[in-house]
Amino acid sequence: MPTIIREKWSEIKEIFYAASQLEPAERAPFLDESCKGDDALRREVESLLSSSRAAGNFMQDPAIGEVADSISDEIGKFHANKILHHYKILKLLGAGGMGEVYLAEDMRLERKVAIKILPARFAQDPERMRRFVQEAKAVSALNHPNILTIYETGEIEETNYIASEYVEGETVSERLLDEPMNLKAALDVAAQMASALQAAHGAGIIHRDVKPDNVMIRPDGVVKLLDFGIAKLTEVRSGSIGSEAATAIAAHTQTGMIIGTANYMSPEQARGKEVDARTDIFSFGLTLYEMLSGKRAFEGENAMDVIGAILQKEPIQLRHLAPIVPQEIERIVNKALRKDREERYQTAKDLLVDLRNARQDVEFQDKLERTAAPLQGHSDTQIDDSGTRNIPKTASNAESAAAGIKHRNLGFAALGVLLLAAIGFGYWFLFDHSSNSKQIDSIAVMPFVNEGDDANVEYLSDGMTETLISSLSQIPKLNVKSRASVFRYKGKETDAATIGKQLNVQAIVYGTVIQRGQELALHIELVDAETENALWSSDYKQPMANLVSLQSEIARDVSQKLKIKLSGADEKNVEKNYTENAEAYQFYLRGRYFWNKRNEDGIKKAIEEFQQAIEHDPNYALGYVGLADSYIFMVEFADAAASEMVPKARTAIDRALKLDDSLSEAHASSALIYRNQWHWAEAEQEFKRAVSINSNNPTEHIWFSVYFRNKRQFDDALSEIKRAQELDPLSPVVGANVAYAYVLKNDLISAVEQSKKIIELDPSSPLIYELLGIAYLKQKNYQQATVEFEKAVELSKRTDSRYLSSLGYCYGVTGRRADSLAILKELNEKYASNKANGQNLAAVYAGLGDKEQAFIWLERDFDRRSFGLPEITWRFAFDNLRADPRYTDLVGRMGLPQ
Repeated sequence: MPTIIREKWSEIKEIFYAASQLEPAERAPFLDESCKGDDALRREVESLLSSSRAAGNFMQDPAIGEVADSISDEIGKFHANKILHHYKILKLLGAGGMGEVYLAEDMRLERKVAIKILPARFAQDPERMRRFVQEAKAVSALNHPNILTIYETGEIEETNYIASEYVEGETVSERLLDEPMNLKAALDVAAQMASALQAAHGAGIIHRDVKPDNVMIRPDGVVKLLDFGIAKLTEVRSGSIGSEAATAIAAHTQTGMIIGTANYMSPEQARGKEVDARTDIFSFGLTLYEMLSGKRAFEGENAMDVIGAILQKEPIQLRHLAPIVPQEIERIVNKALRKDREERYQTAKDLLVDLRNARQDVEFQDKLERTAAPLQGHSDTQIDDSGTRNIPKTASNAESAAAGIKHRNLGFAALGVLLLAAIGFGYWFLFDHSSNSKQIDSIAVMPFVNEGDDANVEYLSDGMTETLISSLSQIPKLNVKSRASVFRYKGKETDAATIGKQLNVQAIVYGTVIQRGQELALHIELVDAETENALWSSDYKQPMANLVSLQSEIARDVSQKLKIKLSGADEKNVEKNYTENAEAYQFYLRGRYFWNKRNEDGIKKAIEEFQQAIEHDPNYALGYVGLADSYIFMVEFADAAASEMVPKARTAIDRALKLDDSLSEAHASSALIYRNQWHWAEAEQEFKRAVSINSNNPTEHIWFSVYFRNKRQFDDALSEIKRAQELDPLSPVVGANVAYAYVLKNDLISAVEQSKKIIELDPSSPLIYELLGIAYLKQKNYQQATVEFEKAVELSKRTDSRYLSSLGYCYGVTGRRADSLAILKELNEKYASNKANGQNLAAVYAGLGDKEQAFIWLERDFDRRSFGLPEITWRFAFDNLRADPRYTDLVGRMGLPQ
């Protein structure tokens, strides 16, 4: 900083603030008198006034003085170690248009926080004070993981403050200093930004200053949308914001006043017109454009040039700046940047849906998965496993920004250049490293205990458990363990600490259910898994006629106790009732109870219950989903003809989707039907849709993994099944599929290790022994392979043709021909009674080296359109057939890669 500035800064500021309040004609005489012939002093004040006039077009108060404050080492109202209430000041982080920001320690809760202080002179200005309160209340009214958390507001030593999260990381602006962002990383940031905007808009709040400086990326990849200092409350939604907050943040901006940052304004914002949610969408589009291309969409020598470009010009098409950007993503950006707001995305939700679908498309492209390279830049840029650049930065954004400013010899002549970047500076460095210590991000709902005398009510306790799991799984970023994992504990006395460790969860929900006549009583308890302390409990007593609303009430209460930020849309999903008919709901619960038994008798009873459900409520979408799932399972568990069951399943699922297209379960079931019909493109589209709606359903990931196996996309198959394992860590089926994914990638050591872990959890699962047998067979450990295959057949009591088939193949390739032929005879008998398919026999013939018979049996499966026939693309028993032209022809006829 030039010497004159350091020596006379207080005088410069005092004169500047006084002059800025005068009419232009009054300033020259005032400066003559105040500067008293000091030309250098006058030049600095006039420089500030010139910058102030330029900034005044874009914001109510330009905050010139605070930019200079951040440059000076001496500026800062509070010194280190000063105690303010229960906060201990650690250091000054920086200063912006709305005050100074300090890193502090909350001595009461033992955490780091950011304290934003409004200078005393601003507190005397009603308009600045209103903006300060507006900023605090606007953000605190929101509740979302991608929006900065406000802890409290208050007054210290006659100075107003906001205490918020302290976030370490880097802004998007910092991330873009060297090169554009990696495509996958940019889409991940964009999706989180859009999710934050959806929550804000749902609460009636428009941000109005979305830009790279206000988007923070934590080291763990979580994105925080910052700086609601010029946010505007557009419409208070019922239940979204308290009346006090609504009053505090109601906007009083005059028509014609331009608010925002020039390079990221929407056309209507630049004209000073009324703004709405679509304004943020335009600014979002500008930010995404810059993340992908590394360049701003609209540039100019000064602010007026930039505004002129926004109003009159179109940005350079992304394809010319970043050719690797897919066409669909360019379409999304272009739609967000339509100058006519009626042609843009009308809601952040619509934008988010398209972004998530585009991100799914990118994730499933092998080329992008392998390269994970930035769209532009140097070949030596390091990429981490998530596809983001490894930048060795540990300091907070505020610290790095302040350091960067201090090392530049900026005079007052440069302040005009910095000014626009500093406009809206308020919150951009209020970042957080720690979240609320009470927030729970992983949970297991234990099977509710039926404490009544009627065993027939078991469906109710199980069903309410499953419904609560499903409701909580709608919460983004909450890891909810699946039904399969938690039901392993049913009827067992296992302490919370053990369950917490085994399932890797922070909290556990317990429940008891008693039905007496038409009265239902429940007790729900939320327990800390580590300490086993009860965090919350509640009793409910309702007539059975209120069962549907009671289930929603429980889901709402539990979700609120988790301390997770939920958008309005998330809250609606958690509390959503799929039927208002209590009897229909009970029939549905009974249907799922029988369906989960996974046997012929159970599936047939399930169909009866689901039919009753939709008869009581013809618009009950979940009832149709259950019916479709049952028809599909009839083929597997009741040996029903696929030609009869598939059309019934298709009709039911189409009805479900027509009633409610937002049901992830419906899209997943639709995908499964398409997969079984060998309609691969339709199946993939539906799987992606299901996962984009709810990524917390392990069944969807299991089915999607098998889809990828059939297409020999083994990396994608492993990714999907690993996600299922995160959600369902104790499932032998999931564990076995993970092991098989390792086998397909020829990682046999990992396959064996994974299989043995599952055996420790469940030594009675035949599937995992079959997987061990496959791994050992590939390792040419024939003796141990035979032992494992025989164990699988023994545990299945010779009823499952798959395990007999694998053992018969093993006998064949290891020279035990007589034993192999004996199994063939057994399988022939099962085939005659629809207990086996042609593939089972073909595998044994393949082991015996009889390719002719193998293809005969495979063709029989093709003629019957067998669900399992596509598995020949990856099942180990058919490795020696894949070079045969008949195999190529057969796979081609199924529409699969050869």
